[in-house]
Amino acid sequence: MLRATLKSLLARKLRLILSGLAVVLGVMFVSGSFVVTDTLNRTFDSIFADAFAATDVSVSAKPKVAVSELDGEEVAAPLPASAVEKIKTISGVRAATGRIDVDGARVIGSDGKVLTSQGPPRLGENWTGTDSLMEMRAGRGPSAAGEIAVNANTAELAGLTVGDKVGVLTMEPKKEFTLVGIWGYTGGRDSIGGVQEVAFTTPVAQKLMLGRADAFSSVTVDAADGVTPAQLRDRIAAAMGAEYQVRTGEQLAEESADSIQEGLAFFNQILLGFAGVALFVGIFLILNTFSIIVAQRTKELALLRAMGASRRQVIGSVLVEAVMIGLIAAVLGLAAGVGAGAGLAALFSRFADLTLASIGVPPAAVISAFVVGLLVTVVAAVLPALRASRIAPVAAMQEVSIPDRPLTRLSVFGGVVLAAGGAALGTGLFADLSGSATLWLILGGVLVSFIGVALLTPLISKPVIGLLGRLFSWSLPGRLGRLNSGRNPRRTAITAAALMVGIALVTGVTVIMDSAKSSLKAQVEESLKAQILISGDQNSSRPPTFDTAVIDKVTAISGVRAAAGLWSDLATVDGKQQYVTAAQDLSTLAEAFGTTAATLTPGQIAVDADAAEDKHWTAGQTVTVQTARGDPHTYTIANVFPAQSLPGNLILPGSVIKDLGIVQPTMGFVRLDDGVAVSSVLPQVKQLLADSPEVSATDAATFVDQQAAQFDQIITMIQILLGLAILIAILGVVNTLALSVLERTRELGLLRAVGLGRAQTMRMITVEAVVISVFGALLGVAVGAGMGTAVTRALKNDGITELVLPWDRMGTYLVLAALVGVIAAVVPAIRAARLDVLGAIAHD
Repeated sequence: MLRATLKSLLARKLRLILSGLAVVLGVMFVSGSFVVTDTLNRTFDSIFADAFAATDVSVSAKPKVAVSELDGEEVAAPLPASAVEKIKTISGVRAATGRIDVDGARVIGSDGKVLTSQGPPRLGENWTGTDSLMEMRAGRGPSAAGEIAVNANTAELAGLTVGDKVGVLTMEPKKEFTLVGIWGYTGGRDSIGGVQEVAFTTPVAQKLMLGRADAFSSVTVDAADGVTPAQLRDRIAAAMGAEYQVRTGEQLAEESADSIQEGLAFFNQILLGFAGVALFVGIFLILNTFSIIVAQRTKELALLRAMGASRRQVIGSVLVEAVMIGLIAAVLGLAAGVGAGAGLAALFSRFADLTLASIGVPPAAVISAFVVGLLVTVVAAVLPALRASRIAPVAAMQEVSIPDRPLTRLSVFGGVVLAAGGAALGTGLFADLSGSATLWLILGGVLVSFIGVALLTPLISKPVIGLLGRLFSWSLPGRLGRLNSGRNPRRTAITAAALMVGIALVTGVTVIMDSAKSSLKAQVEESLKAQILISGDQNSSRPPTFDTAVIDKVTAISGVRAAAGLWSDLATVDGKQQYVTAAQDLSTLAEAFGTTAATLTPGQIAVDADAAEDKHWTAGQTVTVQTARGDPHTYTIANVFPAQSLPGNLILPGSVIKDLGIVQPTMGFVRLDDGVAVSSVLPQVKQLLADSPEVSATDAATFVDQQAAQFDQIITMIQILLGLAILIAILGVVNTLALSVLERTRELGLLRAVGLGRAQTMRMITVEAVVISVFGALLGVAVGAGMGTAVTRALKNDGITELVLPWDRMGTYLVLAALVGVIAAVVPAIRAARLDVLGAIAHD
């Protein structure tokens, strides 16, 4: 039986390729995710090991607000200069050097634009000379207040050479310096991990990066001979007390790598999620393939039964075939995944300017490749295997095929499954549950709903396909194609369901994003009365800022009714982290937003009504806020403003701005007097921002369009990631048609014999493919629109107040589906047209 199975498998190589290709693509996605994550993890391990290789022990003050890698850069708490002197007196210390290494030094390049960063920090440092890792490439270190040195990476990106005048943005507005030195790192490296570095003299670095004199962000300590870093760490920790963090260089490297791995793990989960969608779609393809194969092999399997093969052996035969396909697909998918992972890692390294570690294949990639490859193929082959076992031995002597069973039981079961999926989805969307429970209910509900729709698809496929097919019934090939596409509802339904999943997810996301975009525009138009906005695109962990003095200068422009800046930061409120905003004068900010509010005193705050309800806050209640700098402060809630009428959920008074992590405004709002044209004021505001190149001034309509464009970027990204699932669905159409042509060889020969030409044969196959593809897309658009509508309604209280159905995009999906059908039909149609008529008629 095993030999017969293997011979059958090898005799049908096309079937083997078509069956395994979907699994290869899915396995590639899964294993590639692990390869790219492992490679980047080892890359960052190497980067941080290099960065702290010369560090025995590092001492720093505990941050006021702990920040994860996903939330941005942590603000270093200043460490007093006296701590450096104290550390020097501890036994085992050979040397202690006060260091300033703080994110936020933004260099203005020779083109007048600020150097951006897609991940690595932009450090402002104090020059303490070169160490064992550093080497001067040109010039020297800074020795005067007006001098700086930069690493070679920064010099190259900014187009700088020694002697240039360089503008730098820090905690203070733009300052100009003379570049006196450029350094690099051993091994010919221009940076460590793509970090941009600017070195000032120590007093200048203290002022610009910490905002205070006689302070450092950390102390680097060298151990004396005979003292290990761990021993020195313990001695310093005992002497300095609990308010300081004392770590060895090895610990710093591990902690830094762990924080990066948190973000990479999230990235890996996203990739695995889309890989799961692709594999889910692949199950439909394999299920359909094995169903067709079993139908084609009816006489062969019946003959095996007549020769004594048991039902169990027939099931085993089909499953062995599935295992063989799964194994081959797993090996090929793993190889493709290694290549894809290497490509993604290389792209990431070029994007972030990293020196990539060698490409490796982690055990997780290998294990997942074989588990996924085998599991998907075997699960998909179970139902066809059971159907094959029911073939009676007498079928070997008859021209029969496995008859289609009534759809009643399948439809009832599909309805139950769909109801269960809808209930889970509704519970996840509308019930008040914990975060993880909500997520799993939503994901499970979507998955089960898809299965339910797929089970119901055969019930609706015949009437819908009959209706769609009438569009092509003006010719004989069109009528034949319509009849062929509806002759086997189960087969057509499975093929269409594979395409339905990808289209449904894209459509659902599009509905949600377009609804969010429309809601954002409506909310801004309703609440924001400012006609001019000052903002910038955030492309690093630090938001763009501008000089606080700009607000006062804008206020003085003729025709300006109110101008207000907005500060934002991550803080701890009553022990819980949340983002807060601050305004110099709340009444002015309210004026810019078309509402009224009293100015806050230093001990007062204002909170959004929705936030107050969620946290059970009331006016007069007190809350304790810890900002990135300064000490905890208790504030009284003086104003509970209407929901979304002012920016942010909690607004702090202007007195706290100096204690925020970012002490310059991140946004500005300018409201004009009635009748004053924006065009008369906007150029003046832009001129005032000449020394703040991170931001720009735009009219309100342009600003809203810029913010809304971010939703389109998300849609595009999801379309790209779901492209693999849609590609697998397209392969499913090709697969179904190709195997169908083989199954109908004799029928096609008879049609050719009675006068159907080659061109007509090709048009018949093409119509069949187009009808199936459009049916799958139509089903996907309907399901996606329904799911998107449900999610949008569930998020009504979270700001998505408007429902938008993107009819243009949904129409585009249907047109593209028709095009996909034409492309998918090319090879099967050519194959059908080239059939030898006499050979086809004699085909058994």
